Amino acid sequence: MSVDQPQIKQLKKILIIIPAFNEEENIVQTIEEVLKEDLPISIVVVNDGSSDATSAKAKTTKAFVIDLPFNLGIGGAVQTGFKFAVEHDFDIAVQVDGDLQHDVSYLNALLDPVIKDETDMTIGSRFIPPYLGYRSSFIRRIGIQFFAHLISFLTQYTVTDPTSGFRAYNRKMIRVFAAYYPEDFPEPEAIAVAGRYKARIKEVPVKMRKRTAGSSSIRYLRTLYYMIKVTVAICLDKLKERK
Repeated sequence: MSVDQPQIKQLKKILIIIPAFNEEENIVQTIEEVLKEDLPISIVVVNDGSSDATSAKAKTTKAFVIDLPFNLGIGGAVQTGFKFAVEHDFDIAVQVDGDLQHDVSYLNALLDPVIKDETDMTIGSRFIPPYLGYRSSFIRRIGIQFFAHLISFLTQYTVTDPTSGFRAYNRKMIRVFAAYYPEDFPEPEAIAVAGRYKARIKEVPVKMRKRTAGSSSIRYLRTLYYMIKVTVAICLDKLKERK
């Protein structure tokens, strides 16, 4: 018996993971935008040791809120979300940033390949036609292209937006990343980790927006550290795969 897409979604337990650090100006609107999509989902906000009112504001919504005692960084916050997904037996997890940069009207585009078992992990790319929305600064686009070429050279994946944190995962990848998720600037390295587990990865075109409040964690001299650290990590992951 065939089951249409809406019925399939009703049968899946879907968790939206929102890592948030000092996002008091954005977190409520982020959650509200997700809820407006009218999907059968649950939301968990992982408050990564914020010093502002991120947690208090998130708790005024329908989202679950996990308060980390201190700042672990994006990797630790996202891994906490994966652990929550495993503990509560979710079928699919979707990572959405808490800064409003991800246009959640594209949630279905991320979810559909996972629900149809066409892929283990989908990545929302701003660099696939029709190229909608904000595509990052010129300097960051150079870094994105560098990692895209590095990952394509070292792994079986051809990716256009390896730094995108707008992603969906099936049960296999939820369990993989609940056990281990890169700590610092994790998105490119996570693709290499997925390669060790022979994951099926697909990019889908999405729209992203420029941050309007708060500030990014990757700025100035940290950009150079980011480039070096992630490059070394990806190369080490490739060595682990061969071993």
